[in-house]
Amino acid sequence: MKIDKSILTNLVAFLIVAISFFVPTILSKHLFDTGFYALSGAITNWLAIYMLFEKVPFLYGSGIIELNFEVFKKSIKNMTMEQFFSKKNIQNFLNTEEMKIDISDVVANADMNRAFDALKSTIMESKFGSMIGMFGGESVLESFREQFLDKIKVSLVSIVKSNSFHEEIRNHINSTSFQRDLISSIEIIVTNRLNELTPAMVKDLIKTLISEHLGWLVVWGGVFGGIIGLIASFVSK
Repeated sequence: MKIDKSILTNLVAFLIVAISFFVPTILSKHLFDTGFYALSGAITNWLAIYMLFEKVPFLYGSGIIELNFEVFKKSIKNMTMEQFFSKKNIQNFLNTEEMKIDISDVVANADMNRAFDALKSTIMESKFGSMIGMFGGESVLESFREQFLDKIKVSLVSIVKSNSFHEEIRNHINSTSFQRDLISSIEIIVTNRLNELTPAMVKDLIKTLISEHLGWLVVWGGVFGGIIGLIASFVSK
């Protein structure tokens, strides 16, 4: 079972105060001041941490996270967009990813039958349709399906592998409007996700992230309070 650092610190400080009443007078004041100051420092820091997350009646500024929920949410959004999705970061990412673009496999495995069907329909509906009908009509065109599909795939693969195609992709990616639209889309996604958060969710999230570290404030508050108390006990003699 894990013992909470804050509780342990307060308990140790309280025990020192309690022990001071049962020791010789020469030690009593030193122990009492040390324990009392340690308890004061630990409790003060514990209360400050508690006030950070929870609203305490009559204590102005308590519950600051929930009270400033919209400010926190806006700060999270600004940090996300500026640190992760800045124009420079987007540019660097796109330049890197552009070199990985290869859709030749997609083209090679694509179903081109609809393209042939559209071509066949166009021919049959044109003024050449009646002429072709004299030589077998659609069945004649159908005999060329496989040959057409093979050739169109080879042609398309050649196109998407060409330098000119990649140059066009690069120009499109590097265009201001493309990057602006991409950043705008990302911002909308981030905003929508943040709008799903509630003040309680943000409070719990921050509390989970930093509560363990904040516990050390109580510990060090007790330690330094105890040291100050010990010094004070000697100075005030």
